[in-house]
Amino acid sequence: MNDKIALVTGANKGIGHAVAAGLAARGMTVLLAARNPDLGEKAAAELRDAGHDVRFVRLDVTDDASVRAAADAVAASPGRLDVLVNNAGISEGPGDLPAEADLDRVRRVFDTNVFGVMRVTNALLPLLRRSPAGRIVNVSSGTGSLTHMTDPDHYFWNLGAVASYPQSKAALNMLTVQYAKQLRDTGILVNAVAPGPCATDFAIEHIRAGRTITRTAEQGAAIAIRMATLEDGGPTGGFFDDDGPVPW
Repeated sequence: MNDKIALVTGANKGIGHAVAAGLAARGMTVLLAARNPDLGEKAAAELRDAGHDVRFVRLDVTDDASVRAAADAVAASPGRLDVLVNNAGISEGPGDLPAEADLDRVRRVFDTNVFGVMRVTNALLPLLRRSPAGRIVNVSSGTGSLTHMTDPDHYFWNLGAVASYPQSKAALNMLTVQYAKQLRDTGILVNAVAPGPCATDFAIEHIRAGRTITRTAEQGAAIAIRMATLEDGGPTGGFFDDDGPVPW
């Protein structure tokens, strides 16, 4: 994999950083994308110090100009892309109930978790088309599974109602299917993954709510790395976790 180029969004910390590190450890050149230049460059430098070929790319998935500039930078050098991991995501926390939602907060979640994926994917797709084996991995969530959410025997059944995050991930899952349908004759494989609850800053509200989370970011990143390194003929348009396909 020494000649492969990967870009990972939201990669200055957490699962995204673990994905970047894992792909770099497999010999890929990794473009570590983040919206904060100080944090992004620091994260990239740490991986370079570990002996990996990692470069920082400033990218705010909610900003059209930022996405265009990042795509132009990648087009200039290295000039192509083999793997895109759409990891950047936000949650407004567990406080907003659907019937009491602040729609501006809901829009912010969708702007990052759904529209941001479209912005980045569409901007980078011409570069992915140059790859003989393009891979797109969308980091979703098990909470985006309608099956799990409506199954009284699954622990998601007892999760409190929220206004935006699970809905955005369910939408991302369908977006994944639609990209896979459009690109299925190109050799580009497109899949969504559920990394599971990990002990990262993103999950801190759950920890404060009394739930102990021991799963590491590296464990959560494993399924994204696996789908990013699929052999030709692998699945496309699917939703996966460590145990295999996740029901929609």
